[in-house]
Amino acid sequence: MKTIYIATKNKHKIKEIQDILDDININAQPFPNFANIAETGTTFEENAAIKALKLSLLTQEFVIADDSGLELDALGGAPGVHSARYAGVHGDDKGNNAKLLQDMEGVDDRRCRFVCVIALAKEGAVIKTFRGEIQGTLGHKEEGENGFGYDPLFVTNSGQTMAQLTKNEKNDISHRRLAVEKLKIFLKHMEN
Repeated sequence: MKTIYIATKNKHKIKEIQDILDDININAQPFPNFANIAETGTTFEENAAIKALKLSLLTQEFVIADDSGLELDALGGAPGVHSARYAGVHGDDKGNNAKLLQDMEGVDDRRCRFVCVIALAKEGAVIKTFRGEIQGTLGHKEEGENGFGYDPLFVTNSGQTMAQLTKNEKNDISHRRLAVEKLKIFLKHMEN
């Protein structure tokens, strides 16, 4: 069984990735003693690669790192790579959502997309990146109890927010699912 370390402290992301990889012969584990790495890139691809590359130097196993966030057309792609710290404090979901709603007050164009990029690295080399996107619209208020981050604001094509979906429903359509599925296909080809 192949071990892959997941370079994040975010328990929600770890669980989502583990659930999606569950059906193949991969032992996906959080990177031991993971310390935050500065995300100095200007794109999701750059930030994912920075994290995966640095941590891949510390192990002989594969490492995956993701960078993900929300992009709004009306804000020129913001919050984008700054999604987790949009309100100033990393991981302040309520603050980020409140700031975004304030910035979008009175704006009619509410088209947005969730983006996830996963970088796969081993022993100091980034092997490949995998991008997943889901299109939606930004709601006018938080709705739903499930999910995390911007999920209560992101309205899917079904008319429900990501936070109103069950875990399985979200995992079936999420940007992270799309990126991890591309990773799975790549890993399967590597085994052959």
